[in-house]
Amino acid sequence: MTRYFLFLTVFLISISGIIAQTQPSCCQASSVKAFADLAGDISFVMAHEEPLPFVLQNPMGSTIKFPASDGTDAQGYYIAGKKSSKKWIFVFQEWWGLNDYIKNQSDQLHKEFPDAHILALDLYDGKVANTREEAGALMQGADAKRIEKIIEAGSAFSGKKSRIATIGWCFGGAWSNKASVMLGKKNRACIMYYGMPVKDEVQLKKIKAPVLGIFANKDGWITPKVVEEFAASMKKLGKSIETHGYEADHAFANPSNPRYHKEYSADAWNRSVQFIRKHL
Repeated sequence: MTRYFLFLTVFLISISGIIAQTQPSCCQASSVKAFADLAGDISFVMAHEEPLPFVLQNPMGSTIKFPASDGTDAQGYYIAGKKSSKKWIFVFQEWWGLNDYIKNQSDQLHKEFPDAHILALDLYDGKVANTREEAGALMQGADAKRIEKIIEAGSAFSGKKSRIATIGWCFGGAWSNKASVMLGKKNRACIMYYGMPVKDEVQLKKIKAPVLGIFANKDGWITPKVVEEFAASMKKLGKSIETHGYEADHAFANPSNPRYHKEYSADAWNRSVQFIRKHL
């Protein structure tokens, strides 16, 4: 009988250890991980139509590499400011990767803010998707810890006294919000387009910058309820939050999307530019 209870105790301890290993950690259960997991939802994948072909002519920037703390190189599309400036704008790609559309958005930001340094961080380390299946695989397979290293590397590259605005769409919208948590006082403005917001209040407390959220009321994943809960948490913590919901579907501001909504996108862009101009 004693041997039986000893065996049972060891067995239960072993099982509890296995269960604990299968439970998501705080990092795995984060907003960016939750968003990446949407790639396993076929309805989410199919909601993204194949991107329209586009080749950026006469790009204003170039691809550069900068060291990450893990001994590797991070990379991004970089446009230097016309003057010596501490102002930076970090651009975060959609789930397609750092393609010519994102580089073009970076060029447009340079036109609006010629003195700021623009850095579109390459979250996929050079990989770019051409189909929604490829994009889903890249987003779902993205290593959150690696992306954090890339953001940290970008922050180090910008200098200790840099002032940084972040902006991102879709997958990049979630990472723009997460970067705001990571950058602390360096971050002066955070803009996120229909990305899964950070929900953990411990992380939200670390945000120092005002946040502008651009969302789609017809989004089946980042729903108006998700947005309301995010805004409520931010306000509860005394954080500056402004949200705008458009009567459109997810990814309405992506010009590569055949369902791109020109009017809503233009309005959201103007709000974004004014937001950066005010806070950066």
